[in-house]
Amino acid sequence: MTVPRQRDPRPTGATAGRPRASRLARLRRVPPLHLLLGATGTLLAVGVVMVLSASAGGRTVADGMVLTVFARHLIFLLLGVGAFALGMWVSPVRLRRWTPWLLFGCLAALVLVLVPGIGEVRGGARRWISVAGFTVQPGEAAKVVLLLWGAHVLALRGRAVRHGRYAVLPLVPVALLAGALLMLQPALSTTVALGVIVLSLLFFAGAPLVLLAGLSGGALLGVAVLGLTADYRRDRISTFLGAGDELGAGYQSRQALLSLADGGLFGTGLGQGRAKWDYLPNAANDFIFAVIGEELGLVGGLAVLALYLLLAWVGLRVAARTRDTFLRLVTAATATWVVVQAVMNVGYVVGLLPVTGQQLPLVSAGGTALVSTLFLLGLVANAARRVR
Repeated sequence: MTVPRQRDPRPTGATAGRPRASRLARLRRVPPLHLLLGATGTLLAVGVVMVLSASAGGRTVADGMVLTVFARHLIFLLLGVGAFALGMWVSPVRLRRWTPWLLFGCLAALVLVLVPGIGEVRGGARRWISVAGFTVQPGEAAKVVLLLWGAHVLALRGRAVRHGRYAVLPLVPVALLAGALLMLQPALSTTVALGVIVLSLLFFAGAPLVLLAGLSGGALLGVAVLGLTADYRRDRISTFLGAGDELGAGYQSRQALLSLADGGLFGTGLGQGRAKWDYLPNAANDFIFAVIGEELGLVGGLAVLALYLLLAWVGLRVAARTRDTFLRLVTAATATWVVVQAVMNVGYVVGLLPVTGQQLPLVSAGGTALVSTLFLLGLVANAARRVR
């Protein structure tokens, strides 16, 4: 008597990948707009909690400034939500009509901020203009305006962008002019972000790869030269290479690594971190990821990074399905810019990049950067609600 063979219940071959494939398929069935709103809203919520935690220590407590820092963040967050709604419902055709005028106004603001008495100097840089008691950074607006105007110009060029000169003119010369004005402040990190935006626009518009390689090489060479033209930038590079003073230019980087080490796998607990007690300067701004790593641990830090990856995936997916060339370029460039900025911030916090001063998008203490980022993500939502 023969005993029938029983089927092995363990998945093998093609069936082994079905559960994972089904999960990915379920994620793809979720409307892109819902994923975008979910990822953006979660990052904003993380930012609110962590800004409050990071500002509740050290001098802010002694000076009674805890609620001041938090209230300022909430005000810019509300302005950013309004900017998101505007971007989500604005007509792309009407927005394109305004881009040349926005560009002119932005270049004028970059000139005005350099005028003594108009631009405010902080930490040796003249980057801020005070308006109704609040300070705004024309450099942050420049990134948004150049992205919009660049997408408008490249959309008009169409397939002609595949020929190098139609891709370069007039976008690259205008970007170089804006970068030169930014370096007079000086603002190297904003200039680098401007370069990332221009290259991403050209890439998604279909510019020749040889041209992109040449522009990228020139940009890297320019950043290297500019990095050596100021003492504080040279100190940051020396610190990154391991030759800097840990109590001088390398102090923040050293304290950030110590905070991440203290956090371990699951963190010290929300609000229980020690870095914000004047051990880590700018804990609520440039180095807020160090506070996240200390209080929420490696798990919390990876969860935040996963949200940025989701944001990038949704943005590029929406761009691939958007018929309007202008919105497609804006969506793809915005997704690239947000993720690259997050990578730059996390990179220098964990010691993989020199300190550049880039904020963590949607999470760092609010300002003009938060409002401008939410406006661009609103345009991504504008494109997402038009696709199925």
